[in-house]
Amino acid sequence: MCAEREASKIVQKFRTKRVKEARDDAKKEISDYKAAKEDEYRKFEAEHSKGNKQAEDEANKEADKQIKQITEVGRSKQDAVVRELLAAVFEVNMVAPPAA
Repeated sequence: MCAEREASKIVQKFRTKRVKEARDDAKKEISDYKAAKEDEYRKFEAEHSKGNKQAEDEANKEADKQIKQITEVGRSKQDAVVRELLAAVFEVNMVAPPAA
């Protein structure tokens, strides 16, 4: 009976050890898989972000060009706009509403 208990303890200890080893192996395998997938994602992102970067740079250049053009037009027509605004404010045309 004592030998059976002793054998049972040894078997239980061995099972516990195997479970721990299996858990550790699984954790290592998961971390390796995760690292591989993260590396794969970084490569994919780097490969595909180059085209986006180029398109973004071109869009920024075009936007800057349009902003510069709008600013130049605004400067050249600024005096005329101010005159028209002042004329609209100071030249009031009184119109009586029609009889209801």
